[in-house]
Amino acid sequence: MPLALLALAIGAFGIGTTEFVIMGLLPEVAGDFDVSIPTAGLLVTGYALGVVVGAPLMTVLGQRISRKRMLMLLMGLFIAGNLLSAVAPVFGVMLAGRVVASLAHGAFFGIGSVVAAELVAPEKKAGAIAMMFTGLTVANVVGVPLGTFVGQAIGWRITFVIVAALGVIGLAGVAKLVPDLPKPEGVRLRDEVGAFRNVQVLLAMAMTVLGFGGVFAAITYITPMMTDVAGYADSSVTWLLVLFGLGMVGGNLIGGKFADRALMPMLFISLGSLAVVLALFTVTAHNKVAAAVTVTLIGALGFATVPPLQKRVLDQASAAPTLASAANIGAFNLGNALAAWLGGVVISAGLGYTAPNWVGAVLAGSALGLAVLSAYLERRSTAPSKVVAGAAPTTEIPVPAHH
Repeated sequence: MPLALLALAIGAFGIGTTEFVIMGLLPEVAGDFDVSIPTAGLLVTGYALGVVVGAPLMTVLGQRISRKRMLMLLMGLFIAGNLLSAVAPVFGVMLAGRVVASLAHGAFFGIGSVVAAELVAPEKKAGAIAMMFTGLTVANVVGVPLGTFVGQAIGWRITFVIVAALGVIGLAGVAKLVPDLPKPEGVRLRDEVGAFRNVQVLLAMAMTVLGFGGVFAAITYITPMMTDVAGYADSSVTWLLVLFGLGMVGGNLIGGKFADRALMPMLFISLGSLAVVLALFTVTAHNKVAAAVTVTLIGALGFATVPPLQKRVLDQASAAPTLASAANIGAFNLGNALAAWLGGVVISAGLGYTAPNWVGAVLAGSALGLAVLSAYLERRSTAPSKVVAGAAPTTEIPVPAHH
């Protein structure tokens, strides 16, 4: 794998740390600003919505500059947002800092996915994308637990200073290791926007919203769920997040490996299993061992969907993939925002801290339904030509020639 993938993974590590570390620090932040846990959950929702808006916005604004330079500018924005969160005097400023940092998130992963895919042979694209996202998953094994530990022991503001420092390292890595690849000839903004007329691109994004949203419904409120329901001490949240992160690392690598072989079957298995495990979490959350195992499985099954969904969008929008790729990262975070909000709603309604797991199960099950619909539509559209050719229809749309 090219060294440039390491640089992208380093940037992803910093971004992943700031995105997920807030979940382990919700009680500390809520107490410091004297707001409720559901209100503090807006720091998750606000960040996610910032990614949804920032992904296409920053990609369009960066249309005229090289992808490498845009990646560097995005890391600068990420650093600024985390420093603002670190010094926030009131909750509103903290929320603003989260949004500023989030504006870099979607475009970084979207543009980074395109760059990663261009650095390797066509049959290794999903693996290259997974390698970049490994930085995000490893953040959940190392960055998030350490950030949670530091935040609980010294203060959550120190955590965000450290995250900003990670952004500086990521910026240096991109500057040093990522090649300044030429932009494709003749690709205009209208070509990028045109990708959204492809129903398969839209279905993939909808699967992204619902599928990974299912993960966030449960994980956003993991701290009160594990302490109040499972009976863990506050200090145990750190290693529970390590288990979640280990699951994400494994799921990401497995998803990347099998997405290059059998993309749609990989989605069927991961989304269906995720829906079942989330439903079971309403029961297993009451037992310490079962809860720990379930948290790991949620991380693995949730992130097993990421490389195949990202590759599917790139394949279907291969002539002009940058905006669609960034928009799909926004779709992940639209799901995160929706799920975090719905989780807060059911908790506020008095249904208990395990209620978000039912929300997650419904979201993941809906994503599975869309995956089945997507496979049906592509099979129907490709069957006539396959029959004429004397071959059985497949569950994959043929990948257009890469530019």
